[in-house]
Amino acid sequence: MGFSLKLQYCLVSVMVLLPAVCYSQDYFVKSRATYYGSPDCLGTPSGACGFGEYGRSVNDANVAGVSRLYKNGTGCGACYQVRCTNPQICADNGVNIVVTDYGEGDNTDFILSPRAYARMARPDTGAHLFAYGVVDVEYQRIPCQYSGYKTQVKVHEHSKYPNYLAIVVLYQAGKSEILSVDIWQEDCKEWIGMRRAFGAVFDMANPPSGDISLRFQVRGSAGLTWVQAPNVIPKYWKAGVAYETDIQLY
Repeated sequence: MGFSLKLQYCLVSVMVLLPAVCYSQDYFVKSRATYYGSPDCLGTPSGACGFGEYGRSVNDANVAGVSRLYKNGTGCGACYQVRCTNPQICADNGVNIVVTDYGEGDNTDFILSPRAYARMARPDTGAHLFAYGVVDVEYQRIPCQYSGYKTQVKVHEHSKYPNYLAIVVLYQAGKSEILSVDIWQEDCKEWIGMRRAFGAVFDMANPPSGDISLRFQVRGSAGLTWVQAPNVIPKYWKAGVAYETDIQLY
C-alpha cells in the first residue's frame, strides 16, 4: 500500500455508524500510523488477507493494513483501538479498526482507510490531521464484536468445484486468532490439515465430497483450543458464497 494526502472525498465521511468493535482495558503501545489513497474512503477488496468485499466494507470501512501485526496472516481479522496523540487535533477515543490487509509505511504499524484515519480527528480538525500524513499513535488490541452475526466460512472466489477448495473465515469475534484449519476426511476417519495459502485463506486440492466439516485451532481468551464446525459447507458448494456456522470464535 501507499498513501495519499488527498482528502477531498474523505472528510464528508467522518460521520459514521455504530462500530463493530468495543473497548478493552489492555495497555496501549506507542507507534505511528498513516493512510492510503481511496476515492471512496473505504477499504480495498484486494487486501492481502483475502477477505474480498468484506475487507472493503466491514466495520463501516474502519479497516487497516498492518505490518508486524499481520503475523503472516494470523493477525487478519484482529481489532484494535488506534488513537493519535496530538491533543489539539486528535479525538480521545480514536477509532476501532479491523485488520484486513498488509502494508508498510514510514515506520508505521497501521495504514488506515481514509475513513478510519479521519475518525481519529476532533470535529473540524480532519484537514489538519490529513495534512500530517503520518502521525504518532497509541494502540491496544480489543475484542471484535459483530452484533447479529455468527462466524461465517466463505468459499473463496479462487475455488473451483469440486477439485479445489479455498476458504476464509468472516466475522471472527473476540480476540481470537486462527492458527490452522483441518478438514474431516470421512473415508479414512481423520482430520487433514488445510494449507494456509495466503493471509487468512486456507485451501486444499481434491477436498472430500459430501458435506464438509471443519475444525479450527484457535488462540483466544480460553487459550489454545480446537473448535469444530460440523457440515458447515454443503456438498454442492459454490465459490464466493459465505455459509453461516453455529459457532462463535472468541
